[in-house]
Amino acid sequence: MEGFLEAPSAPALAVLARVFGHPGFRPGQADAVEAALAGRDALVLLPTGSGKSLCYQVPAIVLAHRGAGTTIVVSPLIALMQDQVGALVGRGLAAAALHSHQDAGEQRDVIARFGRGELELLYVSPERAAQAGFRRQLERAKVALYAIDEAHCVSQWGHDFRPDYMRLRELVEVAQAPMMALTATATPIVLKEIETRLGLSRPVLVRTGFDRPNLAFSVRGIRREAARIDALLGTLEGTGIRGRGGRGRAIVYCSTRKATERVARALRGAGLRVGHYHAGRTKSARDRTQSAFEAGRTRVLVATNAFGMGIDLPDVRLIVHFQTPGSLEAYYQEAGRAGRDGEPASCLLFFGPADFATQRRLAQSGPSSAALDQRREDALAEMERYATGDECRHRALVAHFTGGDGGAECGRCDVCTGTAEAYEDGDDASSEAARIEPLGEEALETIVAAVGRLTRPVGRRNLAQALRGGRAKSLSRGGLLTMPEYGALADHDEAAILASIDALLASGRLARQGRRFPTVWLPGRPVRAATSTSRRGSGTATTEGETDGPGAGGASSGRGDRSARRTSRYGGDIARALDNYRRRQARSLGWKTYMVFQRGVMLAIERAEPATLAELARVPGLGPAKVDRFGEDVLAIVRQHRSRRG
Repeated sequence: MEGFLEAPSAPALAVLARVFGHPGFRPGQADAVEAALAGRDALVLLPTGSGKSLCYQVPAIVLAHRGAGTTIVVSPLIALMQDQVGALVGRGLAAAALHSHQDAGEQRDVIARFGRGELELLYVSPERAAQAGFRRQLERAKVALYAIDEAHCVSQWGHDFRPDYMRLRELVEVAQAPMMALTATATPIVLKEIETRLGLSRPVLVRTGFDRPNLAFSVRGIRREAARIDALLGTLEGTGIRGRGGRGRAIVYCSTRKATERVARALRGAGLRVGHYHAGRTKSARDRTQSAFEAGRTRVLVATNAFGMGIDLPDVRLIVHFQTPGSLEAYYQEAGRAGRDGEPASCLLFFGPADFATQRRLAQSGPSSAALDQRREDALAEMERYATGDECRHRALVAHFTGGDGGAECGRCDVCTGTAEAYEDGDDASSEAARIEPLGEEALETIVAAVGRLTRPVGRRNLAQALRGGRAKSLSRGGLLTMPEYGALADHDEAAILASIDALLASGRLARQGRRFPTVWLPGRPVRAATSTSRRGSGTATTEGETDGPGAGGASSGRGDRSARRTSRYGGDIARALDNYRRRQARSLGWKTYMVFQRGVMLAIERAEPATLAELARVPGLGPAKVDRFGEDVLAIVRQHRSRRG
């Protein structure tokens, strides 16, 4: 394998600007594009969210215009094919998919268009590509490029192994064309296996850094499921996802279907709007769940690894692995679905020995050999080293995938910020806590005084961390960071502080609020329903039980603060009007909302306030097909809000 540092050609840049509305390529994309245009095989390793699809879509269009034929894209999921085809057709391109969810007539129409050379891109599954009938269709057609998406599925050591991927090298024997293999997660060993099993010939290696500077990784060692539920609820509360004024989304990954359903029920019981997704549900149920999550009707999704491949939601603020996955490859791919808009996001992993027993049980249903079983055990050992290690989380992940030292510390993870916790048995009064003596009366009075200053009930662990001077994101609400007692017990272990809180609860000097997510509060003190704020920088926080009705004291001011935050970070009136417009269009066209236009495009339109179609066409990421279809409506929205201002 060798590098291929080539300046992007004029045809590629023209397609990038004209079709996709982008002024230039991201790192790595141009090398992959030019390798394909030069007729070279390529092995592309780019992080999740870095734009891998453009690496083959741009050369596919250039090659089709040259008369070289159709690009065959092998993709592992039907939903992923449909999404990409829908987005391409929305941009005015000749793209189609061939899969089992189509009726016979639809399949015949796609095959006929392919045979006539009318398609620029054709998406198929690896199982379809392995069929003799499809091979016969290839013999009669003109193929410009093979793009093998999620190429790590070819590896028996990978986390998404698909046997039919191992037959894809046979495609080149039927209709010769360069092949591009793409993945976001592969170790050096898996990269070599991809090259060998796909039969890549001296492939160009395109690889950029694994750095995701907006992601903060952390690990919580909690054994019992009930304690994980409590910790999960506290984390969700800290992200600000709950309620009408919430923002962003969260995905909670579980290893099994039963765990997925249990966790979803618990979160719903705590008042959250939650969907759940796993392969055991019907297709219509999965589609409804995914649509509700993408449209923002539910902000939290609990899922197995059946959800996520190909999902490109920009504002996932939190990824939680409720159970430890079987490998760092699986973990990093799923965690990488957070923060695709470049804004800060968190990735939390719950860890416990029972998780590995679950992974071993799941592995029993898959292929087995002495070498493969050993590789699985090695992967679990690597996962355990990551979860229990005291090294920068980001650095450990980068070192795993590159084979190097991982570079500089990130300064964002729980290890770097000093908030990493030792493994324990849970958040409730555990056997360990019961064996620890509470602190003296002076410390107990400090704890009671601290609770008395809070603006809302808080979890006992968050209270203990604040008293020790912690900086976890979950401490940003309720007044924990601004109380005079913040850091007052920094000289004591967290376990001793927790034992002291439990002693105060047992004696009645403190009281629990809530059943599913118990919090600490003063006995007899009412929890105000009206909005109250506690400052951390320019941010605001609200009490649980906040109301939006006209009788809620201070509610108007609270809504104004939230509106100001959304305006500064997520757009003002024009962006919100465009968001409503794209939702309506998506419903009428049967598209996903991002296929109409993405959030970054809406913000760019708001900043530019274009007055003509020519000005609108200069907005990055829009493209002429979208301008033709939606341009007049967009300009009308801009004019309407401009006139309201005066």
